Amino acid sequence: MTREYRVYGVVQGVGFRPFVHRLAETHGLTGYVSNKGSYVEIVAEGTKEHLAAFRRDLVGKAPERASLLHVEEREREPFLGDSFFIAESEAARGSRFVSPDIAICPACRTELFDENDRRYLHPFINCTDCGPRLTILDEMPYDRERTSMKSFPMCTACAAEYHDRASRRYDAQPIACHDCGPQVYLLDGTLRGADAIRAVRRALCDGKIAAVKGIGGFHLCCDATNETAVRLLRERKRRPTKPFAVMVRDMAAVEREAMIPDALRAIMDGPEKPIVILRRKEGGKIAPAAAPGSRRVGLMLPYTPLHLLLFDYPDGIVMPDALIMTSGNPPGAPICRTDGEARETLAPLADVILSHDRRIRVRADDSVMEVYDGTPYMIRRSRGYAPLPLFLPPLEKVRDGVLAVGGELKNTFCLGQGGVFYPSAHIGDMGDLRSVECLRETTARMASLLSIEPRIVAHDFHPAYRTTNFAKTLGLPTIDVQHHHAHIVSCMAENNWTEPVIGVAFDGTGYGPDGSVWGGELLLADYKGFTRLGSIDPFIQAGGERAAREGWRIATGLLQGEDVAGSAFRLGLGSEEEIGAQLLLVKNKINAVVSTSAGRLFDAVSAALGLCRESTFEGEAAMALQFAAEEWDSEGEVFTLPPLGRAQDGRLLLPTVALFSELMNRRLAGEKVSALAAAFHASLAALIGTGCRAAREKTGVSTVALSGGVFQNTLLLRLVEDNLRREGFDVLRHRLIPSNDGGLSLGQAVCAAARMMEKE
Repeated sequence: MTREYRVYGVVQGVGFRPFVHRLAETHGLTGYVSNKGSYVEIVAEGTKEHLAAFRRDLVGKAPERASLLHVEEREREPFLGDSFFIAESEAARGSRFVSPDIAICPACRTELFDENDRRYLHPFINCTDCGPRLTILDEMPYDRERTSMKSFPMCTACAAEYHDRASRRYDAQPIACHDCGPQVYLLDGTLRGADAIRAVRRALCDGKIAAVKGIGGFHLCCDATNETAVRLLRERKRRPTKPFAVMVRDMAAVEREAMIPDALRAIMDGPEKPIVILRRKEGGKIAPAAAPGSRRVGLMLPYTPLHLLLFDYPDGIVMPDALIMTSGNPPGAPICRTDGEARETLAPLADVILSHDRRIRVRADDSVMEVYDGTPYMIRRSRGYAPLPLFLPPLEKVRDGVLAVGGELKNTFCLGQGGVFYPSAHIGDMGDLRSVECLRETTARMASLLSIEPRIVAHDFHPAYRTTNFAKTLGLPTIDVQHHHAHIVSCMAENNWTEPVIGVAFDGTGYGPDGSVWGGELLLADYKGFTRLGSIDPFIQAGGERAAREGWRIATGLLQGEDVAGSAFRLGLGSEEEIGAQLLLVKNKINAVVSTSAGRLFDAVSAALGLCRESTFEGEAAMALQFAAEEWDSEGEVFTLPPLGRAQDGRLLLPTVALFSELMNRRLAGEKVSALAAAFHASLAALIGTGCRAAREKTGVSTVALSGGVFQNTLLLRLVEDNLRREGFDVLRHRLIPSNDGGLSLGQAVCAAARMMEKE
């Protein structure tokens, strides 16, 4: 009998067709397997028993990196062939699933350092189980001639492996070797291959800065154990305090430097190899300047052959086992991917640039995750994870394509169609025009790869965002989605939740329909819309854009009492002149807006406790406040505060101004900073719980979704989640979609699709 199978999911670039070929031969079947772009088609002929066993193993023994979402099966006219083979790929319409890039596998790593292997020390060794995927892809279906590897024709030996069903490189599209593959070289120099690698290793050992081209872009690199070298990199990159990512040689180095939960070992050393933010141990070798003043450090393991060769090469050079490996880009701009970009922006920062001639089609920065409750908690979703999709069956009837262009900070975009949503890799901050151009280029490329033709564009409600303006240049109908509504829907979508929720959206800045700055919100929300149920106490945010960086300004405006100026001075918020000028702005509402921003509240508390007066990077003040709270040996006192208030529009008000006043009174009385930081977290969590209980009484809804950048603070997240669960709430939170603005585009796309379905 003959059966046809259509396999949907991540089955491109993961060795799925070679797997099917070998499996069919194992079960004595004839027929073929073909890549159709949106699915893999299998025609198999054999006995009923053999076909049943084949079908069972097709799902049960699929390659590790494959993700089979759905398998359709039907009878087929006889094939009448005498063998099983891989047929030519064809493009078919339908949802497409592109594999992310995959870190070097253990088998290739062993070969890389095997003197008897013909790929010994080859910087681009790969197989069907590992190597570049998304970043080299020109178009689907995924075949060599549609990737940037088409510039490197296979040599006879590689071609033999490519066609050998017994080979680990059977049908491996990026297959290459020393004779036919890409080559490394020093940019604007004469050294190539081994000589170039040795030169960079020597430079790093000498305390110099290198730029190194990887899978998805360039990194800036230096010896992470050399305080002088790390400080030099900070000076050149103009990044005074923001932590650098550190790549370490192996898990032994990870364990020496940090505490790693058992649940994260497999992820850290698995196919994704993200940056994982871990608590530092005493006595490590990594320089303090890698993460100034922080008890945490972001660590990752080498994920390309070239990274491994930087650490280990038979040249007699003794390398450190930890290297700073930070994104090679100007502040706020996308990661550099071409020699031209590196020459223009990285050459002034680096003493040497190690590049290669395999072109990067799509940028992919490193993914970053925290640890929460012993499990991953995504901060930046990129290499290794994007563009893996999410599936929302209630929206599968929406056949028109949707493009959502995200927010201004930590920008991502999202494409959706037929209930399938593809969040992109990290782009950057839209304050830099290069990020806007990257967004324009990458949205077009991904739409082509995924065969999605957007019919509508979703964007943030803020009229002045660059992303809003970009959306309106595309010549398509647009839908605006309020910032915090998008946050909550992003969390709902990740949890595949479709019923209304009480949304707790806490972040820095979002434009409200009333023209004020929102950021500490309680919403009743579903995919189609929202009602504002409550917020933190509104306050005057004076000082324009500087107020978003200088928490002392917010703190000065929040102070209460007869001698506000004197209190501000005693708290060390500024000089008498600075404080007087700021109070004048607040009093007369000059360069000021009404705000309910939870992010700015954190900044104010951090400044008033003497932790961070002004931030040099987004989130610095809030991080300092969290770290101080975690130094306290208990969860912190929950202050007795006034009951919830009411705004003129009837919404609930969480008494955060009273909370701030209580903290400042105790600070002026000399109480310990860490105790007050812990009390702030505990009291704010209690206020959120009180607000949610009041919202439940009003709406009857008992499911809460937590989203927004403030919930990157895992201490606050735990306190809020524990409180709510004790009160009988079901709690939705993020896991692999960021709670910060990197998750906005998913929420925007889902909102747009829901509105489209409502109109149909």
